[in-house]
Amino acid sequence: SLLLFTAGCDSLGFQLGSPDMGATSTHTPASTPVPAPTLTPSPDLQPSPAGPVTLTLWLPTQFDPASGTEAGNLLAARLEEFNLRRPGVRLDVRVKAVDGAGGLLDSLTAASAAAPLALPDLIALPRPLMEAAALKGLLHPLDGLTTSLENSDWFDYAKELSRLQDTLFGIPLAGDALLLTYRPALLSDPPKTWEDVLALENPLIFAAADPQALTTLTLYMAAAGPVQDDQGRPTLDVATLTALLTFYQSAEMNQVMPYWLTQYETFDHAWAGYLDNPTALTITWLSRYLLEEAAAAEEQPEEIVPLTSEGDVVEEDPLEAATLPTPSGTAFTLAQGWALSLAGAQPSKQALAIELAEFLTESHFLASWSEASNLLPPRTEALAGWTNEPAQALLSQIAKSAHLYPSSDILTSLAPHLQQATLQILKQQAEPVSLAQMTVENLTNP
Repeated sequence: SLLLFTAGCDSLGFQLGSPDMGATSTHTPASTPVPAPTLTPSPDLQPSPAGPVTLTLWLPTQFDPASGTEAGNLLAARLEEFNLRRPGVRLDVRVKAVDGAGGLLDSLTAASAAAPLALPDLIALPRPLMEAAALKGLLHPLDGLTTSLENSDWFDYAKELSRLQDTLFGIPLAGDALLLTYRPALLSDPPKTWEDVLALENPLIFAAADPQALTTLTLYMAAAGPVQDDQGRPTLDVATLTALLTFYQSAEMNQVMPYWLTQYETFDHAWAGYLDNPTALTITWLSRYLLEEAAAAEEQPEEIVPLTSEGDVVEEDPLEAATLPTPSGTAFTLAQGWALSLAGAQPSKQALAIELAEFLTESHFLASWSEASNLLPPRTEALAGWTNEPAQALLSQIAKSAHLYPSSDILTSLAPHLQQATLQILKQQAEPVSLAQMTVENLTNP
């Protein structure tokens, strides 16, 4: 076989810049096996007498093609199909954790210093690690090597994901974004504006103590609040922040955002609180919602209708999702994602690595793989290929309104200030105007 899978570690966690983006986001094993591809090998690419060219691909654990999940099976079949098209190539697929010793960035850094020939030709990285690797000089720019991103069907968030400082460093593979989840049995019309939120009779749960303050940052940016000044330095606008903190204060007073939200430090914590509160709404990740929806569908097949002893249909308590409430009702959210990047030390294999990256990000494949992975597709044609039509309609709204959240250096600067402001306002420890002014002053003059 010219396809080799190697487990680099056994960790199953992953991050997208937030502490708990580690919720596994793939379906359970598919009920039917993925059919083997039946392509004819290209006659001009047979193995040479010296043997096949080895192309090394590093993947995070949640994309493991040997996982036995539906998404894993689809990816394994896609890699096998590439091998049939390129019989002169041997794929060496290595699976690694995202963080920690032996993780993707750690291994990339170590190999670059001590064993350049052990570097992967192609590597799938979440955006924060792609940033870090590019700034360390561990990745090769893709400008001039691919025209894939010139296609018009990439969502804007995916185009933002692929570039760092106007340089192309990756071909987008998948994304994730923040959204609102609720129970339609209790709420027929989800809130679209901040005013709608204040009229709710149910709590809106979010990770108020999140060290990265992603919910607060998203709502601030939804109100057109700037995060960088003309020189690219982190900044906050007093008026916009005052409006957001005033909204939080009113929501706390109305018990829509009660003070006890300040105990939730992660999206996992907030999700647990949502499940424990049958009347609540919550802000969470799209991948979490799709995973829960998929699990519910597997537990209760559509053709089975539960009945009471009297023959009445049992009313289920499904979950629904919507775009986040914004000041004007215009959809806006922040997104994150993964991209395929070049890291190999051998320029002679770059064209093959780019070919593999383009093959793995082709719309038809991404349609089935992103749906099985419970992730946001980076391309419009990929989303159009989803079989889950209700989710498809929601994801179209989210993807069109999604923007990549700020770079790691900006986020690192802003997050502590936004987190503290959120906690103080929900605990009734300060007033919006003075708190906003103090927050901006502390950011400007630490």
